[in-house]
Amino acid sequence: MQKYSTIIGVIELRSQKIGYATTQRRYRIGSSTVTLIMKRFRELGMTLEELKAMDPKEVETAFYSPENLKRTEKPLPDFFRIHNQMMVMKHPDLSYLWLDYKEKHPDGYQLSQFYQLYKEFLSENFGQEKVSMPVERIPGERMYIDCIGDQPELLTDPETGEIKKVHVFTTTLGFSSKVYAEVFPDEKITSFITVVVHALEFYGAVPKYLVPDNLKAAITKHSKDELILNSAFSDLEDFYDTIVLPPPPRKPKGKPSVENHVKYLETHLLETLYKDIHTSLDGLNRSIKKVIAAINGRDFQDRKDIRKSRSFAYETYDKPQMKPLPGGSFKTCDYKYFLHVPENYHLEYDGHYYSVSYTMHGKPAMLKATMTEIRICDENNRLLCKHQRAYKAFPRYITDDSHMPSEHLYYKELNAHDGAYYKRWASSYGEPMSILIDRILRSVKHEEQAYNSCKGILHMCNDVPHHLVTEAAQSCIDASACRYTYFKKALNRMLNQRSVSSEASGTLPEHENIRGRECYE
Repeated sequence: MQKYSTIIGVIELRSQKIGYATTQRRYRIGSSTVTLIMKRFRELGMTLEELKAMDPKEVETAFYSPENLKRTEKPLPDFFRIHNQMMVMKHPDLSYLWLDYKEKHPDGYQLSQFYQLYKEFLSENFGQEKVSMPVERIPGERMYIDCIGDQPELLTDPETGEIKKVHVFTTTLGFSSKVYAEVFPDEKITSFITVVVHALEFYGAVPKYLVPDNLKAAITKHSKDELILNSAFSDLEDFYDTIVLPPPPRKPKGKPSVENHVKYLETHLLETLYKDIHTSLDGLNRSIKKVIAAINGRDFQDRKDIRKSRSFAYETYDKPQMKPLPGGSFKTCDYKYFLHVPENYHLEYDGHYYSVSYTMHGKPAMLKATMTEIRICDENNRLLCKHQRAYKAFPRYITDDSHMPSEHLYYKELNAHDGAYYKRWASSYGEPMSILIDRILRSVKHEEQAYNSCKGILHMCNDVPHHLVTEAAQSCIDASACRYTYFKKALNRMLNQRSVSSEASGTLPEHENIRGRECYE
Protein backbone atom coordinates (compact mmCIF):
# COMPACT_ATOMS: atom_id res chain seq x y z
CA MET A 1 0.00 0.00 0.00
CA GLN A 2 1.35 3.42 -0.96
CA LYS A 3 0.74 6.67 0.91
CA TYR A 4 -1.29 9.60 -0.36
CA SER A 5 1.80 11.68 -1.23
CA THR A 6 3.23 8.86 -3.37
CA ILE A 7 -0.07 8.27 -5.19
CA ILE A 8 -0.56 11.95 -6.01
CA GLY A 9 3.12 12.41 -6.88
CA VAL A 10 3.15 9.48 -9.34
CA ILE A 11 0.03 10.77 -11.09
CA GLU A 12 1.52 14.28 -11.32
CA LEU A 13 4.81 13.05 -12.80
CA ARG A 14 3.17 10.71 -15.30
CA SER A 15 0.70 13.47 -16.29
CA GLN A 16 3.75 15.62 -17.11
CA LYS A 17 5.10 12.81 -19.33
CA ILE A 18 7.94 12.08 -16.86
CA GLY A 19 9.33 8.61 -17.60
CA TYR A 20 8.81 5.46 -15.59
CA ALA A 21 12.45 5.24 -14.50
CA THR A 22 12.46 8.77 -13.09
CA THR A 23 9.13 8.23 -11.34
CA GLN A 24 10.38 5.00 -9.77
CA ARG A 25 13.56 6.62 -8.45
CA ARG A 26 11.71 9.68 -7.16
CA TYR A 27 9.37 7.61 -4.97
CA ARG A 28 11.48 4.45 -4.63
CA ILE A 29 8.84 2.14 -6.03
CA GLY A 30 8.79 -0.48 -8.75
CA SER A 31 7.44 -0.11 -12.27
CA SER A 32 4.53 -2.40 -11.43
CA THR A 33 3.49 -0.03 -8.64
CA VAL A 34 3.54 2.93 -11.04
CA THR A 35 1.47 0.94 -13.54
CA LEU A 36 -0.99 -0.12 -10.83
CA ILE A 37 -1.48 3.45 -9.57
CA MET A 38 -2.11 4.82 -13.08
CA LYS A 39 -4.45 1.91 -13.90
CA ARG A 40 -6.57 2.52 -10.81
CA PHE A 41 -6.49 6.27 -11.46
CA ARG A 42 -8.03 5.70 -14.88
CA GLU A 43 -10.57 3.28 -13.44
CA LEU A 44 -11.73 5.86 -10.89
CA GLY A 45 -12.58 8.27 -13.69
CA MET A 46 -11.64 11.29 -11.57
CA THR A 47 -9.41 14.27 -12.28
CA LEU A 48 -6.23 14.96 -10.33
CA GLU A 49 -7.83 18.08 -8.82
CA GLU A 50 -10.77 16.02 -7.56
CA LEU A 51 -8.37 13.54 -5.95
CA LYS A 52 -6.46 16.35 -4.20
CA ALA A 53 -9.72 17.70 -2.80
CA MET A 54 -10.48 14.34 -1.15
CA ASP A 55 -9.35 13.32 2.32
CA PRO A 56 -5.92 11.59 2.09
CA LYS A 57 -7.23 8.44 3.80
CA GLU A 58 -10.08 8.22 1.29
CA VAL A 59 -7.60 8.46 -1.59
CA GLU A 60 -5.45 5.68 -0.11
CA THR A 61 -8.52 3.49 0.41
CA ALA A 62 -9.73 4.17 -3.15
CA PHE A 63 -6.42 2.96 -4.60
CA TYR A 64 -5.74 0.20 -2.05
CA SER A 65 -8.95 -1.20 -0.64
CA PRO A 66 -8.41 -3.11 2.64
CA GLU A 67 -9.70 -6.39 1.22
CA ASN A 68 -7.00 -6.36 -1.47
CA LEU A 69 -4.13 -5.93 0.99
CA LYS A 70 -3.21 -9.57 1.53
CA ARG A 71 0.39 -9.13 2.59
CA THR A 72 2.58 -6.61 4.33
CA GLU A 73 6.16 -5.61 3.55
CA LYS A 74 8.71 -7.61 5.50
CA PRO A 75 11.47 -5.77 7.35
CA LEU A 76 14.73 -5.95 5.41
CA PRO A 77 17.74 -7.18 7.43
CA ASP A 78 20.59 -4.73 8.05
CA PHE A 79 23.13 -6.72 6.06
CA PHE A 80 25.94 -4.23 6.63
CA ARG A 81 25.68 -4.85 10.37
CA ILE A 82 25.25 -8.58 9.81
CA HIS A 83 28.33 -8.71 7.56
CA ASN A 84 30.43 -6.90 10.17
CA GLN A 85 29.28 -9.41 12.78
CA MET A 86 30.26 -12.27 10.50
CA MET A 87 33.74 -10.76 10.11
CA VAL A 88 34.40 -10.72 13.88
CA MET A 89 32.83 -14.11 14.73
CA LYS A 90 35.35 -16.88 15.44
CA HIS A 91 33.01 -19.35 13.79
CA PRO A 92 30.84 -17.45 11.32
CA ASP A 93 27.34 -18.85 11.17
CA LEU A 94 24.71 -17.00 9.14
CA SER A 95 21.87 -19.11 10.53
CA TYR A 96 22.76 -17.92 14.04
CA LEU A 97 22.40 -14.30 12.94
CA TRP A 98 19.14 -15.20 11.20
CA LEU A 99 17.77 -16.40 14.56
CA ASP A 100 18.61 -13.03 16.08
CA TYR A 101 16.86 -11.31 13.14
CA LYS A 102 13.74 -13.48 13.52
CA GLU A 103 13.61 -12.79 17.25
CA LYS A 104 13.40 -9.06 16.54
CA HIS A 105 11.16 -9.48 13.47
CA PRO A 106 8.94 -12.60 13.82
CA ASP A 107 7.21 -11.74 10.53
CA GLY A 108 10.52 -11.39 8.68
CA TYR A 109 12.13 -13.49 5.95
CA GLN A 110 12.60 -17.24 6.32
CA LEU A 111 16.07 -18.81 6.33
CA SER A 112 16.30 -19.64 2.60
CA GLN A 113 15.18 -16.10 1.64
CA PHE A 114 17.60 -14.69 4.21
CA TYR A 115 20.48 -16.64 2.61
CA GLN A 116 19.52 -15.44 -0.89
CA LEU A 117 19.28 -11.79 0.18
CA TYR A 118 22.66 -11.99 1.89
CA LYS A 119 24.20 -13.53 -1.24
CA GLU A 120 22.82 -10.70 -3.35
CA PHE A 121 24.16 -8.19 -0.81
CA LEU A 122 27.67 -9.67 -1.08
CA SER A 123 27.55 -9.70 -4.86
CA GLU A 124 26.32 -6.13 -5.00
CA ASN A 125 28.74 -4.64 -2.49
CA PHE A 126 31.80 -6.90 -2.65
CA GLY A 127 31.68 -8.29 -6.18
CA GLN A 128 34.82 -8.57 -8.32
CA GLU A 129 33.55 -6.91 -11.48
CA LYS A 130 35.39 -3.65 -12.11
CA VAL A 131 33.74 -2.60 -15.35
CA SER A 132 31.56 0.48 -15.33
CA MET A 133 28.94 1.79 -17.70
CA PRO A 134 29.51 5.17 -19.34
CA VAL A 135 26.82 7.68 -18.45
CA GLU A 136 25.70 10.33 -20.88
CA ARG A 137 25.30 13.56 -18.90
CA ILE A 138 22.46 15.72 -20.20
CA PRO A 139 23.14 19.49 -19.99
CA GLY A 140 21.03 21.31 -17.41
CA GLU A 141 19.35 18.15 -16.14
CA ARG A 142 20.78 17.48 -12.63
CA MET A 143 22.28 19.31 -9.69
CA TYR A 144 24.02 17.00 -7.20
CA ILE A 145 24.28 17.95 -3.51
CA ASP A 146 26.73 16.53 -0.96
CA CYS A 147 28.99 17.31 2.01
CA ILE A 148 32.80 17.35 1.73
CA GLY A 149 35.26 16.38 4.40
CA ASP A 150 34.52 14.74 7.73
CA GLN A 151 33.58 17.97 9.55
CA PRO A 152 36.90 19.75 8.85
CA GLU A 153 38.31 21.96 11.63
CA LEU A 154 38.38 25.32 9.89
CA LEU A 155 36.85 27.81 12.34
CA THR A 156 38.96 29.39 15.11
CA ASP A 157 37.39 31.00 18.17
CA PRO A 158 39.11 34.43 18.41
CA GLU A 159 38.75 34.54 22.22
CA THR A 160 39.81 31.03 23.24
CA GLY A 161 41.78 29.93 20.19
CA GLU A 162 39.70 26.72 20.05
CA ILE A 163 39.39 25.20 16.59
CA LYS A 164 35.84 24.18 15.77
CA LYS A 165 34.45 21.75 13.23
CA VAL A 166 32.20 22.94 10.40
CA HIS A 167 30.06 21.33 7.71
CA VAL A 168 30.92 22.11 4.08
CA PHE A 169 28.09 21.59 1.60
CA THR A 170 28.82 21.41 -2.12
CA THR A 171 26.74 21.19 -5.31
CA THR A 172 27.77 20.11 -8.79
CA LEU A 173 25.99 20.37 -12.14
CA GLY A 174 25.98 17.08 -13.97
CA PHE A 175 27.37 18.15 -17.35
CA SER A 176 29.56 21.23 -16.81
CA SER A 177 30.67 20.11 -13.32
CA LYS A 178 30.42 23.72 -12.15
CA VAL A 179 30.67 23.63 -8.36
CA TYR A 180 29.35 25.69 -5.47
CA ALA A 181 30.30 25.35 -1.79
CA GLU A 182 29.21 26.93 1.50
CA VAL A 183 29.96 26.37 5.19
CA PHE A 184 27.35 25.87 7.94
CA PRO A 185 27.64 25.08 11.65
CA ASP A 186 25.45 21.96 11.34
CA GLU A 187 23.69 19.61 8.92
CA LYS A 188 20.14 20.35 10.01
CA ILE A 189 17.36 20.50 7.46
CA THR A 190 17.35 24.32 7.54
CA SER A 191 21.05 24.40 6.62
CA PHE A 192 20.49 21.84 3.88
CA ILE A 193 17.60 23.79 2.35
CA THR A 194 19.52 27.07 2.64
CA VAL A 195 22.50 25.77 0.70
CA VAL A 196 20.19 24.51 -2.06
CA VAL A 197 18.57 27.95 -2.32
CA HIS A 198 21.94 29.73 -2.36
CA ALA A 199 23.33 27.30 -4.95
CA LEU A 200 20.39 27.90 -7.31
CA GLU A 201 20.86 31.65 -6.90
CA PHE A 202 24.59 31.17 -7.61
CA TYR A 203 23.84 29.31 -10.85
CA GLY A 204 21.04 31.71 -11.73
CA ALA A 205 18.87 28.93 -13.11
CA VAL A 206 17.01 25.76 -12.08
CA PRO A 207 17.84 22.22 -13.31
CA LYS A 208 15.21 19.57 -13.95
CA TYR A 209 16.32 17.42 -10.99
CA LEU A 210 17.89 18.03 -7.59
CA VAL A 211 19.86 14.98 -6.45
CA PRO A 212 20.73 15.19 -2.73
CA ASP A 213 23.12 12.89 -0.93
CA ASN A 214 21.75 10.55 1.72
CA LEU A 215 22.69 12.91 4.54
CA LYS A 216 20.97 12.49 7.88
CA ALA A 217 19.35 15.88 7.34
CA ALA A 218 18.26 14.92 3.84
CA ILE A 219 17.40 11.23 3.67
CA THR A 220 16.48 9.17 6.73
CA LYS A 221 14.37 6.13 7.48
CA HIS A 222 12.84 7.54 10.65
CA SER A 223 9.18 8.17 9.89
CA LYS A 224 9.09 11.42 11.85
CA ASP A 225 12.06 12.99 10.09
CA GLU A 226 11.02 11.56 6.75
CA LEU A 227 7.77 13.50 6.93
CA ILE A 228 9.72 16.69 7.67
CA LEU A 229 12.01 15.96 4.74
CA ASN A 230 9.17 15.32 2.33
CA SER A 231 7.48 18.54 3.41
CA ALA A 232 10.66 20.59 3.01
CA PHE A 233 11.46 19.13 -0.39
CA SER A 234 7.83 19.38 -1.45
CA ASP A 235 7.99 23.12 -0.77
CA LEU A 236 11.22 23.34 -2.79
CA GLU A 237 9.72 21.41 -5.69
CA ASP A 238 6.64 23.62 -5.80
CA PHE A 239 8.57 26.90 -5.59
CA TYR A 240 11.26 26.07 -8.15
CA ASP A 241 9.13 23.75 -10.31
CA THR A 242 11.76 21.01 -10.12
CA ILE A 243 11.94 17.38 -8.95
CA VAL A 244 13.93 16.10 -5.96
CA LEU A 245 15.42 12.75 -6.90
CA PRO A 246 17.57 11.20 -4.15
CA PRO A 247 19.86 8.31 -5.17
CA PRO A 248 19.49 4.82 -3.65
CA PRO A 249 20.93 4.57 -0.12
CA ARG A 250 24.54 3.40 0.24
CA LYS A 251 25.08 3.73 -3.51
CA PRO A 252 27.60 6.52 -4.19
CA LYS A 253 27.74 5.46 -7.85
CA GLY A 254 24.20 6.81 -8.16
CA LYS A 255 25.87 10.26 -8.30
CA PRO A 256 29.52 9.73 -9.38
CA SER A 257 29.86 13.30 -10.65
CA VAL A 258 29.54 14.87 -7.23
CA GLU A 259 31.46 12.03 -5.53
CA ASN A 260 34.46 12.68 -7.76
CA HIS A 261 34.25 16.39 -7.10
CA VAL A 262 33.97 15.79 -3.36
CA LYS A 263 37.37 14.11 -3.51
CA TYR A 264 38.67 16.90 -5.73
CA LEU A 265 37.43 19.64 -3.38
CA GLU A 266 38.78 17.87 -0.30
CA THR A 267 42.20 18.60 -1.76
CA HIS A 268 41.83 21.76 -3.82
CA LEU A 269 39.40 23.57 -1.48
CA LEU A 270 40.06 22.31 2.04
CA GLU A 271 43.84 22.27 1.76
CA THR A 272 43.74 25.88 0.56
CA LEU A 273 41.48 26.90 3.46
CA TYR A 274 43.77 25.20 5.99
CA LYS A 275 46.52 27.67 5.07
CA ASP A 276 44.70 30.60 6.70
CA ILE A 277 43.00 31.25 10.04
CA HIS A 278 39.25 31.93 9.88
CA THR A 279 37.43 33.41 12.86
CA SER A 280 33.87 33.67 11.48
CA LEU A 281 31.56 31.75 9.17
CA ASP A 282 31.10 34.82 6.97
CA GLY A 283 34.83 35.24 6.56
CA LEU A 284 35.24 31.53 5.83
CA ASN A 285 32.51 31.62 3.18
CA ARG A 286 34.14 34.66 1.52
CA SER A 287 37.38 32.69 1.24
CA ILE A 288 35.46 29.71 -0.19
CA LYS A 289 33.92 31.91 -2.90
CA LYS A 290 37.38 32.97 -4.09
CA VAL A 291 38.65 29.38 -4.26
CA ILE A 292 35.48 28.14 -6.00
CA ALA A 293 35.69 30.95 -8.56
CA ALA A 294 39.24 29.89 -9.38
CA ILE A 295 38.24 26.22 -9.68
CA ASN A 296 35.30 26.98 -11.98
CA GLY A 297 37.45 29.19 -14.19
CA ARG A 298 40.31 26.69 -14.43
CA ASP A 299 40.68 24.77 -17.73
CA PHE A 300 40.23 21.00 -17.72
CA GLN A 301 43.42 18.99 -18.11
CA ASP A 302 42.08 17.14 -21.13
CA ARG A 303 42.46 19.65 -23.94
CA LYS A 304 40.10 17.62 -26.11
CA ASP A 305 37.27 18.16 -23.62
CA ILE A 306 34.65 20.29 -25.37
CA ARG A 307 33.73 21.81 -22.01
CA LYS A 308 37.09 23.66 -21.76
CA SER A 309 36.32 24.90 -18.23
CA ARG A 310 33.44 24.56 -15.79
CA SER A 311 32.28 28.13 -16.25
CA PHE A 312 32.51 27.95 -20.04
CA ALA A 313 30.61 24.65 -20.15
CA TYR A 314 27.93 26.02 -17.85
CA GLU A 315 27.27 29.13 -19.91
CA THR A 316 27.46 27.22 -23.18
CA TYR A 317 25.65 23.96 -22.42
CA ASP A 318 23.99 23.83 -19.00
CA LYS A 319 22.32 27.21 -18.53
CA PRO A 320 20.49 27.33 -21.91
CA GLN A 321 18.77 24.04 -20.95
CA MET A 322 17.80 25.12 -17.44
CA LYS A 323 14.68 26.97 -16.31
CA PRO A 324 14.90 30.58 -15.11
CA LEU A 325 14.63 31.30 -11.41
CA PRO A 326 11.12 32.10 -10.21
CA GLY A 327 10.34 35.59 -9.03
CA GLY A 328 11.14 36.34 -5.40
CA SER A 329 13.24 34.27 -3.03
CA PHE A 330 12.39 30.97 -1.37
CA LYS A 331 11.85 31.50 2.37
CA THR A 332 13.69 28.96 4.42
CA CYS A 333 11.44 27.49 7.10
CA ASP A 334 12.13 25.84 10.40
CA TYR A 335 10.18 22.58 10.33
CA LYS A 336 8.66 21.06 13.45
CA TYR A 337 6.68 17.82 13.34
CA PHE A 338 3.95 16.84 15.82
CA LEU A 339 2.95 13.21 16.00
CA HIS A 340 -0.37 14.20 17.62
CA VAL A 341 -2.12 17.56 17.90
CA PRO A 342 -2.72 18.00 21.67
CA GLU A 343 -6.11 18.32 23.34
CA ASN A 344 -5.88 22.09 23.49
CA TYR A 345 -5.32 22.13 19.66
CA HIS A 346 -2.32 24.51 19.95
CA LEU A 347 1.18 23.73 18.64
CA GLU A 348 4.22 25.10 20.47
CA TYR A 349 7.01 26.97 18.73
CA ASP A 350 9.59 29.26 20.31
CA GLY A 351 7.64 29.71 23.55
CA HIS A 352 4.30 30.50 21.86
CA TYR A 353 1.33 28.29 21.04
CA TYR A 354 -0.48 28.54 17.70
CA SER A 355 -3.97 27.19 17.12
CA VAL A 356 -5.16 24.72 14.53
CA SER A 357 -8.73 23.51 14.06
CA TYR A 358 -9.89 21.46 17.06
CA THR A 359 -10.94 18.74 14.58
CA MET A 360 -7.19 17.99 14.13
CA HIS A 361 -6.92 16.75 17.72
CA GLY A 362 -4.94 13.50 17.82
CA LYS A 363 -3.77 13.76 14.20
CA PRO A 364 -0.20 14.44 12.98
CA ALA A 365 0.65 17.97 11.87
CA MET A 366 3.60 19.99 10.59
CA LEU A 367 4.55 23.51 11.73
CA LYS A 368 6.65 25.67 9.41
CA ALA A 369 8.14 28.84 10.85
CA THR A 370 9.63 31.75 8.93
CA MET A 371 10.79 35.04 10.40
CA THR A 372 7.32 36.55 9.98
CA GLU A 373 4.84 33.69 9.61
CA ILE A 374 3.75 30.38 11.10
CA ARG A 375 2.18 27.85 8.74
CA ILE A 376 0.54 24.62 9.89
CA CYS A 377 0.06 21.72 7.46
CA ASP A 378 -1.33 18.22 7.73
CA GLU A 379 0.72 15.03 7.32
CA ASN A 380 0.42 15.31 3.52
CA ASN A 381 1.84 18.86 3.52
CA ARG A 382 -1.53 20.45 2.78
CA LEU A 383 -1.88 23.93 4.30
CA LEU A 384 -4.35 24.11 7.20
CA CYS A 385 -3.85 27.65 8.52
CA LYS A 386 -1.49 30.59 8.91
CA HIS A 387 -0.57 32.84 11.84
CA GLN A 388 1.59 35.92 12.15
CA ARG A 389 4.64 34.90 14.15
CA ALA A 390 4.62 36.31 17.70
CA TYR A 391 7.73 37.72 19.37
CA LYS A 392 6.29 39.47 22.44
CA ALA A 393 6.21 37.52 25.70
CA PHE A 394 2.41 37.82 25.93
CA PRO A 395 0.00 36.61 24.79
CA ARG A 396 1.55 33.16 24.65
CA TYR A 397 -1.49 31.55 22.98
CA ILE A 398 -2.22 32.77 19.45
CA THR A 399 -5.76 31.58 18.71
CA ASP A 400 -7.98 31.92 15.66
CA ASP A 401 -11.62 31.96 16.81
CA SER A 402 -12.64 29.77 13.85
CA HIS A 403 -10.45 26.98 15.27
CA MET A 404 -12.42 26.78 18.53
CA PRO A 405 -15.44 24.57 19.26
CA SER A 406 -18.63 26.54 19.99
CA GLU A 407 -18.50 26.01 23.75
CA HIS A 408 -14.90 27.26 23.96
CA LEU A 409 -15.75 30.29 21.85
CA TYR A 410 -18.64 31.12 24.20
CA TYR A 411 -16.43 31.10 27.27
CA LYS A 412 -13.77 33.13 25.49
CA GLU A 413 -16.26 35.83 24.59
CA LEU A 414 -17.66 35.73 28.10
CA ASN A 415 -14.25 36.27 29.68
CA ALA A 416 -12.99 38.76 27.12
CA HIS A 417 -15.36 41.62 28.09
CA ASP A 418 -14.33 44.32 30.57
CA GLY A 419 -15.93 47.42 32.09
CA ALA A 420 -15.16 49.58 29.06
CA TYR A 421 -16.96 47.06 26.84
CA TYR A 422 -20.18 47.27 28.91
CA LYS A 423 -19.98 51.10 29.02
CA ARG A 424 -19.75 51.23 25.20
CA TRP A 425 -22.72 48.87 24.95
CA ALA A 426 -24.75 50.98 27.42
CA SER A 427 -24.03 54.20 25.51
CA SER A 428 -26.13 52.92 22.60
CA TYR A 429 -29.24 53.32 24.83
CA GLY A 430 -28.51 56.88 25.93
CA GLU A 431 -27.06 58.76 28.90
CA PRO A 432 -29.28 57.30 31.70
CA MET A 433 -28.24 53.74 30.84
CA SER A 434 -24.55 54.80 30.72
CA ILE A 435 -24.90 56.33 34.18
CA LEU A 436 -26.66 53.20 35.49
CA ILE A 437 -23.95 50.82 34.21
CA ASP A 438 -21.18 53.08 35.50
CA ARG A 439 -22.71 53.18 39.00
CA ILE A 440 -23.14 49.39 39.03
CA LEU A 441 -19.45 48.93 38.10
CA ARG A 442 -18.44 51.34 40.89
CA SER A 443 -20.71 49.76 43.47
CA VAL A 444 -18.49 46.69 43.98
CA LYS A 445 -14.99 46.32 45.38
CA HIS A 446 -13.70 44.68 42.19
CA GLU A 447 -15.13 45.68 38.81
CA GLU A 448 -15.18 42.07 37.58
CA GLN A 449 -17.79 41.22 40.20
CA ALA A 450 -20.34 43.45 38.41
CA TYR A 451 -19.86 42.07 34.88
CA ASN A 452 -22.69 39.52 35.16
CA SER A 453 -25.14 42.21 36.36
CA CYS A 454 -24.17 44.55 33.50
CA LYS A 455 -24.47 41.76 30.96
CA GLY A 456 -27.87 40.71 32.34
CA ILE A 457 -29.26 44.27 32.24
CA LEU A 458 -28.07 44.95 28.70
CA HIS A 459 -29.30 41.59 27.36
CA MET A 460 -32.66 42.37 28.98
CA CYS A 461 -32.98 45.45 26.76
CA ASN A 462 -32.87 43.51 23.49
CA ASP A 463 -36.02 44.14 21.38
CA VAL A 464 -37.26 46.77 23.89
CA PRO A 465 -37.97 50.33 22.66
CA HIS A 466 -35.14 52.65 23.67
CA HIS A 467 -37.42 55.16 25.37
CA LEU A 468 -38.63 52.47 27.78
CA VAL A 469 -35.05 51.43 28.54
CA THR A 470 -34.16 55.05 29.18
CA GLU A 471 -37.15 55.55 31.49
CA ALA A 472 -36.36 52.39 33.48
CA ALA A 473 -32.71 53.42 33.84
CA GLN A 474 -33.71 56.92 34.93
CA SER A 475 -36.11 55.55 37.54
CA CYS A 476 -33.23 53.50 39.04
CA ILE A 477 -31.05 56.60 39.15
CA ASP A 478 -33.78 58.74 40.75
CA ALA A 479 -34.42 56.07 43.40
CA SER A 480 -30.67 55.56 44.00
CA ALA A 481 -31.28 51.88 43.36
CA CYS A 482 -28.77 51.05 40.64
CA ARG A 483 -29.06 47.31 40.82
CA TYR A 484 -29.99 44.51 38.47
CA THR A 485 -33.13 43.47 40.41
CA TYR A 486 -34.55 47.03 40.63
CA PHE A 487 -33.93 47.67 36.92
CA LYS A 488 -35.66 44.39 36.03
CA LYS A 489 -38.75 45.35 38.09
CA ALA A 490 -38.81 48.87 36.63
CA LEU A 491 -38.53 47.65 33.05
CA ASN A 492 -41.22 44.97 33.56
CA ARG A 493 -43.53 47.55 35.14
CA MET A 494 -43.19 49.85 32.14
CA LEU A 495 -43.70 47.02 29.69
CA ASN A 496 -46.88 45.98 31.55
CA GLN A 497 -48.17 49.58 31.60
CA ARG A 498 -47.56 49.82 27.87
CA SER A 499 -49.46 46.58 27.30
CA VAL A 500 -52.45 47.65 29.44
CA SER A 501 -52.57 51.07 27.80
CA SER A 502 -52.57 49.46 24.38
CA GLU A 503 -55.47 47.16 25.31
CA ALA A 504 -57.53 49.97 26.93
CA SER A 505 -57.26 52.29 23.97
CA GLY A 506 -57.95 49.64 21.42
CA THR A 507 -61.42 49.62 19.63
CA LEU A 508 -62.82 47.40 16.92
CA PRO A 509 -63.20 49.04 13.52
CA GLU A 510 -66.80 49.45 12.17
CA HIS A 511 -67.62 47.22 9.18
CA GLU A 512 -70.84 45.75 7.82
CA ASN A 513 -69.39 42.21 7.80
CA ILE A 514 -68.40 42.28 11.46
CA ARG A 515 -70.91 40.57 13.74
CA GLY A 516 -72.02 42.27 16.92
CA ARG A 517 -72.59 40.87 20.42
CA GLU A 518 -76.25 40.35 19.67
CA CYS A 519 -75.47 37.68 17.10
CA TYR A 520 -74.32 35.35 19.88
CA GLU A 521 -77.24 35.89 22.35
